[in-house]
Amino acid sequence: MAGIPSEEDVVGYLDRLDNAGRWGPADELGTLNLITPEVRLRGLAAACEGLAIGCARPIVIEPGASDVLHPPVHESIATTPMTNVAPRVGTAADRLGFPGHGVTITHVDSLSHFHVDGHGYGGRFLGSRTAADPPSRGSVEAMRDGIVTRGVLVDVAAGRGVQWLEAGDAIGVDDLEKWETTHRVRLESGDALLLRTGWALRRQVLGPYPERKHRPGLGAAALPWLQERGVALIASDAAHDAVPSGYTRLPMPIHTVGSVAMGLCLLDNADFEALASACSERDRWTCLFVVAPLRWVNATGSPVTPIAVL
Repeated sequence: MAGIPSEEDVVGYLDRLDNAGRWGPADELGTLNLITPEVRLRGLAAACEGLAIGCARPIVIEPGASDVLHPPVHESIATTPMTNVAPRVGTAADRLGFPGHGVTITHVDSLSHFHVDGHGYGGRFLGSRTAADPPSRGSVEAMRDGIVTRGVLVDVAAGRGVQWLEAGDAIGVDDLEKWETTHRVRLESGDALLLRTGWALRRQVLGPYPERKHRPGLGAAALPWLQERGVALIASDAAHDAVPSGYTRLPMPIHTVGSVAMGLCLLDNADFEALASACSERDRWTCLFVVAPLRWVNATGSPVTPIAVL
Protein backbone atom coordinates (compact mmCIF):
# COMPACT_ATOMS: atom_id res chain seq x y z
CA MET A 1 0.00 0.00 0.00
CA ALA A 2 1.32 3.42 -0.95
CA GLY A 3 2.08 5.77 1.90
CA ILE A 4 3.10 3.13 4.43
CA PRO A 5 5.71 4.75 6.71
CA SER A 6 9.02 3.02 7.20
CA GLU A 7 10.13 1.55 10.52
CA GLU A 8 12.39 4.60 11.03
CA ASP A 9 9.50 6.94 10.27
CA VAL A 10 7.31 5.27 12.89
CA VAL A 11 10.03 5.35 15.54
CA GLY A 12 10.52 9.01 14.63
CA TYR A 13 6.87 9.70 15.43
CA LEU A 14 7.79 9.36 19.12
CA ASP A 15 9.58 12.72 18.81
CA ARG A 16 7.69 14.27 15.91
CA LEU A 17 4.23 13.81 17.46
CA ASP A 18 5.26 14.35 21.09
CA ASN A 19 2.69 16.40 23.02
CA ALA A 20 4.65 16.45 26.30
CA GLY A 21 4.35 19.89 27.89
CA ARG A 22 1.65 21.05 25.48
CA TRP A 23 -0.89 21.25 28.31
CA GLY A 24 1.55 21.90 31.13
CA PRO A 25 4.22 19.87 32.95
CA ALA A 26 1.74 18.11 35.26
CA ASP A 27 -0.69 17.09 32.52
CA GLU A 28 -2.36 13.68 32.97
CA LEU A 29 -5.12 13.90 30.35
CA GLY A 30 -3.25 14.25 27.06
CA THR A 31 -5.60 14.68 24.12
CA LEU A 32 -8.64 14.73 26.41
CA ASN A 33 -7.60 18.35 27.05
CA LEU A 34 -8.97 19.04 23.56
CA ILE A 35 -12.48 18.40 24.90
CA THR A 36 -13.30 21.95 25.95
CA PRO A 37 -16.67 23.14 27.28
CA GLU A 38 -17.49 24.28 23.73
CA VAL A 39 -16.70 20.80 22.38
CA ARG A 40 -18.95 19.21 25.01
CA LEU A 41 -21.78 21.51 23.97
CA ARG A 42 -21.18 20.48 20.35
CA GLY A 43 -21.54 16.90 21.50
CA LEU A 44 -24.76 17.67 23.33
CA ALA A 45 -26.12 19.32 20.18
CA ALA A 46 -25.50 16.08 18.27
CA ALA A 47 -28.13 14.33 20.42
CA CYS A 48 -31.32 15.17 18.54
CA GLU A 49 -33.67 12.31 19.53
CA GLY A 50 -32.56 11.21 22.98
CA LEU A 51 -31.98 7.63 21.79
CA ALA A 52 -29.30 6.05 24.01
CA ILE A 53 -27.27 3.11 22.70
CA GLY A 54 -24.82 1.14 24.83
CA CYS A 55 -21.56 0.40 23.03
CA ALA A 56 -19.94 -2.15 25.33
CA ARG A 57 -19.45 -5.84 24.70
CA PRO A 58 -21.13 -8.14 27.22
CA ILE A 59 -18.85 -9.28 30.03
CA VAL A 60 -18.72 -13.05 29.76
CA ILE A 61 -16.52 -15.68 31.39
CA GLU A 62 -14.86 -17.80 28.71
CA PRO A 63 -11.91 -19.66 30.20
CA GLY A 64 -10.02 -21.42 27.46
CA ALA A 65 -11.18 -19.11 24.66
CA SER A 66 -8.25 -18.37 22.35
CA ASP A 67 -8.57 -14.60 22.69
CA VAL A 68 -9.14 -14.45 26.47
CA LEU A 69 -5.97 -14.05 28.52
CA HIS A 70 -7.52 -13.35 31.95
CA PRO A 71 -11.22 -14.23 32.23
CA PRO A 72 -13.43 -11.96 34.37
CA VAL A 73 -14.39 -13.27 37.80
CA HIS A 74 -17.94 -13.32 39.14
CA GLU A 75 -18.54 -14.73 42.60
CA SER A 76 -21.87 -14.67 44.40
CA ILE A 77 -21.56 -13.86 48.10
CA ALA A 78 -23.98 -15.68 50.39
CA THR A 79 -25.86 -13.34 52.71
CA THR A 80 -28.09 -13.94 55.70
CA PRO A 81 -31.71 -12.81 55.88
CA MET A 82 -32.30 -9.29 57.15
CA THR A 83 -35.45 -10.42 58.98
CA ASN A 84 -36.52 -13.73 60.50
CA VAL A 85 -40.29 -13.28 60.37
CA ALA A 86 -42.57 -13.10 57.37
CA PRO A 87 -42.17 -11.39 55.03
CA ARG A 88 -38.50 -12.47 55.13
CA VAL A 89 -36.25 -9.90 53.51
CA GLY A 90 -32.87 -10.90 52.13
CA THR A 91 -30.15 -9.55 49.86
CA ALA A 92 -27.86 -10.91 47.20
CA ALA A 93 -24.35 -9.62 46.55
CA ASP A 94 -21.46 -10.23 44.18
CA ARG A 95 -17.72 -9.95 44.02
CA LEU A 96 -16.60 -8.87 40.54
CA GLY A 97 -13.13 -8.99 39.04
CA PHE A 98 -12.11 -7.57 35.69
CA PRO A 99 -8.94 -7.60 33.65
CA GLY A 100 -7.96 -4.00 32.95
CA HIS A 101 -6.98 -4.85 29.38
CA GLY A 102 -7.27 -7.56 26.76
CA VAL A 103 -9.04 -7.92 23.43
CA THR A 104 -12.52 -8.96 24.56
CA ILE A 105 -13.51 -6.58 27.37
CA THR A 106 -14.54 -3.00 26.59
CA HIS A 107 -12.09 -0.74 28.41
CA VAL A 108 -10.29 2.58 28.30
CA ASP A 109 -6.51 2.83 28.63
CA SER A 110 -4.87 5.30 30.94
CA LEU A 111 -1.69 7.09 29.88
CA SER A 112 0.35 4.82 32.13
CA HIS A 113 -0.53 1.71 30.13
CA PHE A 114 2.31 1.87 27.56
CA HIS A 115 5.89 3.00 28.02
CA VAL A 116 9.11 3.18 26.01
CA ASP A 117 12.37 2.46 27.84
CA GLY A 118 10.41 2.62 31.10
CA HIS A 119 8.96 6.07 30.47
CA GLY A 120 5.39 6.95 29.53
CA TYR A 121 3.58 10.10 28.44
CA GLY A 122 5.37 13.25 29.53
CA GLY A 123 8.60 11.31 30.17
CA ARG A 124 7.34 9.91 33.46
CA PHE A 125 9.01 6.77 34.75
CA LEU A 126 6.45 4.01 35.11
CA GLY A 127 6.97 1.38 37.78
CA SER A 128 4.69 -1.27 39.23
CA ARG A 129 2.06 0.18 41.56
CA THR A 130 -1.19 -0.85 43.21
CA ALA A 131 -4.13 1.08 44.65
CA ALA A 132 -2.44 0.82 48.07
CA ASP A 133 0.51 2.94 46.87
CA PRO A 134 0.50 6.75 46.81
CA PRO A 135 -1.30 8.08 43.73
CA SER A 136 0.84 8.31 40.60
CA ARG A 137 0.32 10.52 37.59
CA GLY A 138 -1.33 9.21 34.46
CA SER A 139 -3.57 6.58 36.06
CA VAL A 140 -7.21 6.14 35.09
CA GLU A 141 -8.09 8.24 38.14
CA ALA A 142 -7.19 11.27 36.01
CA MET A 143 -10.42 10.65 34.04
CA ARG A 144 -12.56 10.99 37.17
CA ASP A 145 -14.76 13.68 35.55
CA GLY A 146 -15.66 11.37 32.70
CA ILE A 147 -15.49 11.91 28.96
CA VAL A 148 -18.30 13.81 27.24
CA THR A 149 -17.82 14.83 23.63
CA ARG A 150 -19.10 14.47 20.09
CA GLY A 151 -18.62 11.04 18.57
CA VAL A 152 -18.19 10.53 14.83
CA LEU A 153 -18.83 6.97 13.66
CA VAL A 154 -16.69 5.80 10.74
CA ASP A 155 -17.91 2.40 9.56
CA VAL A 156 -14.83 1.25 7.68
CA ALA A 157 -16.23 -2.22 7.03
CA ALA A 158 -19.33 -0.77 5.37
CA GLY A 159 -17.18 1.71 3.49
CA ARG A 160 -15.24 -1.21 2.00
CA GLY A 161 -18.43 -3.16 1.31
CA VAL A 162 -17.68 -6.05 3.70
CA GLN A 163 -19.21 -7.40 6.92
CA TRP A 164 -15.92 -7.10 8.76
CA LEU A 165 -12.26 -6.45 8.16
CA GLU A 166 -9.82 -9.32 8.50
CA ALA A 167 -6.91 -9.65 10.91
CA GLY A 168 -4.04 -7.43 9.82
CA ASP A 169 -6.22 -5.20 7.61
CA ALA A 170 -4.94 -1.64 8.04
CA ILE A 171 -7.24 1.37 8.01
CA GLY A 172 -5.63 4.29 6.22
CA VAL A 173 -6.21 8.01 5.99
CA ASP A 174 -7.86 7.35 2.63
CA ASP A 175 -10.53 5.24 4.37
CA LEU A 176 -11.22 8.00 6.90
CA GLU A 177 -11.35 10.86 4.40
CA LYS A 178 -13.45 8.88 1.91
CA TRP A 179 -15.98 8.26 4.66
CA GLU A 180 -16.04 11.97 5.55
CA THR A 181 -16.65 12.96 1.94
CA THR A 182 -19.26 10.30 1.23
CA HIS A 183 -21.23 10.92 4.42
CA ARG A 184 -20.82 14.69 4.69
CA VAL A 185 -19.17 14.67 8.10
CA ARG A 186 -15.81 15.90 9.31
CA LEU A 187 -13.79 15.06 12.41
CA GLU A 188 -12.98 18.20 14.35
CA SER A 189 -10.75 19.01 17.30
CA GLY A 190 -11.98 17.34 20.48
CA ASP A 191 -14.11 14.73 18.71
CA ALA A 192 -14.11 11.01 19.46
CA LEU A 193 -13.40 8.85 16.42
CA LEU A 194 -15.62 5.76 16.65
CA LEU A 195 -14.22 3.05 14.37
CA ARG A 196 -16.32 0.11 13.28
CA THR A 197 -14.28 -2.70 11.73
CA GLY A 198 -16.94 -5.37 12.29
CA TRP A 199 -14.54 -7.32 14.53
CA ALA A 200 -17.13 -7.63 17.33
CA LEU A 201 -19.65 -8.99 14.81
CA ARG A 202 -17.10 -11.45 13.48
CA ARG A 203 -16.62 -12.88 16.95
CA GLN A 204 -20.38 -13.26 17.40
CA VAL A 205 -20.70 -15.11 14.08
CA LEU A 206 -17.48 -17.14 13.92
CA GLY A 207 -16.31 -17.26 17.52
CA PRO A 208 -12.92 -16.24 18.92
CA TYR A 209 -10.15 -15.62 16.44
CA PRO A 210 -7.56 -18.43 16.65
CA GLU A 211 -4.75 -16.02 17.54
CA ARG A 212 -5.38 -13.62 20.42
CA LYS A 213 -3.34 -10.66 19.18
CA HIS A 214 -4.22 -10.53 15.49
CA ARG A 215 -6.90 -8.02 14.49
CA PRO A 216 -7.73 -5.19 12.08
CA GLY A 217 -7.06 -1.58 13.01
CA LEU A 218 -5.46 1.69 12.11
CA GLY A 219 -2.22 1.75 10.16
CA ALA A 220 0.65 3.84 11.51
CA ALA A 221 0.24 6.38 8.70
CA ALA A 222 -2.92 7.64 10.43
CA LEU A 223 -1.02 8.95 13.46
CA PRO A 224 0.03 12.38 12.05
CA TRP A 225 -3.49 12.81 10.63
CA LEU A 226 -5.06 12.13 14.02
CA GLN A 227 -2.86 14.77 15.60
CA GLU A 228 -3.56 17.27 12.81
CA ARG A 229 -7.31 16.81 13.23
CA GLY A 230 -7.14 17.02 17.00
CA VAL A 231 -8.86 13.71 17.68
CA ALA A 232 -9.31 13.46 21.46
CA LEU A 233 -10.30 9.82 21.71
CA ILE A 234 -10.40 6.75 19.49
CA ALA A 235 -12.91 4.06 20.31
CA SER A 236 -12.72 0.91 18.21
CA ASP A 237 -14.59 -2.38 18.10
CA ALA A 238 -11.18 -4.05 17.86
CA ALA A 239 -8.09 -2.77 19.67
CA HIS A 240 -6.83 0.00 17.37
CA ASP A 241 -3.63 -1.43 15.89
CA ALA A 242 -3.65 -3.50 12.73
CA VAL A 243 -1.83 -6.63 13.91
CA PRO A 244 0.48 -7.86 12.54
CA SER A 245 1.62 -4.34 11.79
CA GLY A 246 4.78 -5.18 9.86
CA TYR A 247 6.97 -3.36 12.40
CA THR A 248 9.36 -5.05 14.81
CA ARG A 249 10.59 -2.17 16.99
CA LEU A 250 7.12 -0.74 17.59
CA PRO A 251 4.77 -3.63 16.78
CA MET A 252 1.75 -1.68 18.06
CA PRO A 253 2.40 1.88 16.84
CA ILE A 254 -1.10 3.27 17.55
CA HIS A 255 -0.90 2.23 21.18
CA THR A 256 2.79 3.06 21.60
CA VAL A 257 3.08 6.39 19.78
CA GLY A 258 -0.50 7.33 20.61
CA SER A 259 -0.17 6.78 24.35
CA VAL A 260 3.50 7.57 25.04
CA ALA A 261 4.05 10.52 22.68
CA MET A 262 0.63 11.98 21.87
CA GLY A 263 -1.21 11.24 25.11
CA LEU A 264 -4.01 9.87 22.92
CA CYS A 265 -6.96 8.36 24.76
CA LEU A 266 -7.74 4.85 23.49
CA LEU A 267 -10.90 2.84 24.14
CA ASP A 268 -10.64 -0.79 23.06
CA ASN A 269 -13.15 -3.48 22.07
CA ALA A 270 -16.39 -1.55 21.87
CA ASP A 271 -19.46 -2.90 20.09
CA PHE A 272 -20.79 -0.52 17.47
CA GLU A 273 -23.24 -2.87 15.71
CA ALA A 274 -26.40 -1.30 17.13
CA LEU A 275 -25.02 2.21 16.73
CA ALA A 276 -23.99 1.57 13.11
CA SER A 277 -27.48 0.26 12.31
CA ALA A 278 -29.16 3.28 13.90
CA CYS A 279 -26.82 5.72 12.16
CA SER A 280 -27.33 4.01 8.80
CA GLU A 281 -31.12 4.19 9.14
CA ARG A 282 -30.86 7.92 9.72
CA ASP A 283 -27.87 8.64 7.48
CA ARG A 284 -26.52 10.59 10.44
CA TRP A 285 -23.10 9.72 11.80
CA THR A 286 -22.55 11.98 14.80
CA CYS A 287 -23.71 11.49 18.37
CA LEU A 288 -23.13 12.51 21.94
CA PHE A 289 -20.50 10.09 23.28
CA VAL A 290 -20.15 9.53 27.02
CA VAL A 291 -17.61 7.38 28.91
CA ALA A 292 -17.33 7.09 32.71
CA PRO A 293 -14.21 5.16 33.85
CA LEU A 294 -13.98 3.72 37.36
CA ARG A 295 -12.11 5.87 39.88
CA TRP A 296 -9.36 3.36 40.57
CA VAL A 297 -6.14 4.93 41.84
CA ASN A 298 -3.00 3.85 39.96
CA ALA A 299 -4.95 1.66 37.52
CA THR A 300 -3.68 1.52 33.93
CA GLY A 301 -7.18 1.04 32.53
CA SER A 302 -10.83 0.60 33.40
CA PRO A 303 -13.74 -1.45 32.07
CA VAL A 304 -16.37 0.96 30.72
CA THR A 305 -19.77 1.04 29.06
CA PRO A 306 -19.63 3.83 26.46
CA ILE A 307 -23.00 5.39 25.68
CA ALA A 308 -23.88 7.00 22.36
CA VAL A 309 -26.91 9.31 22.29
CA LEU A 310 -28.52 10.17 18.96
